[in-house]
Amino acid sequence: MDDELVENVKRALSEAPKRNFLESVDLAMNLKNIDMSQPANRVDLEVVLPNGLGKELRIGVFAKGETALRAREAGADVIDPAEIAELAADKKRARALARQYDIFIAEAQYMPQIGKAMGALLAPRGKMPTPLTPDKDVVELIDRLKRSVRVRSKDKTTFHVSVGRANMEPEAIAENIDAVLSKLEAALPRGAQNIRSVYVSTTMGPSVRVM
Repeated sequence: MDDELVENVKRALSEAPKRNFLESVDLAMNLKNIDMSQPANRVDLEVVLPNGLGKELRIGVFAKGETALRAREAGADVIDPAEIAELAADKKRARALARQYDIFIAEAQYMPQIGKAMGALLAPRGKMPTPLTPDKDVVELIDRLKRSVRVRSKDKTTFHVSVGRANMEPEAIAENIDAVLSKLEAALPRGAQNIRSVYVSTTMGPSVRVM
């Protein structure tokens, strides 16, 4: 583990004013020398955090039968695919559902229906379902997504992602940061040379540069 990174995380945590709620710990990433108007250059990564986010994510799964039973046993909520048509007609209920869950999973055959019924609501929120294809195990997928974050730049050179909570050990947060930056560097055309700077902070605390 990078000792300097751990020390920077400790600084960000120690310099943050005390709040009456548990803050998240976030990364702010700034890129350079890259044209984000080109869709091929935009960042859209799923990163599995070695130590998780430090909070329970709410997962909704569009599934039936045995898959639905196993998803429920794995801690997810099951949404009956028969409700998709009703959600298309009831935008208020669809918006509430979009807010209710952090992540959606859907058996692959329901993806076209969901895209048509809820795509306009879910896509801007980065919540389009992860397709559950026949070669994937729903329990393993739920477990992986519970420990994952989505890093999305859209067309901006500055973007943010959560890497933990303020009550986590600094070493655990630093390992999560290292996982995000390793995957980000691998995805950029010129790797680390496309990264201008990276800062870590709690939700309302001062930023500390880590790169």
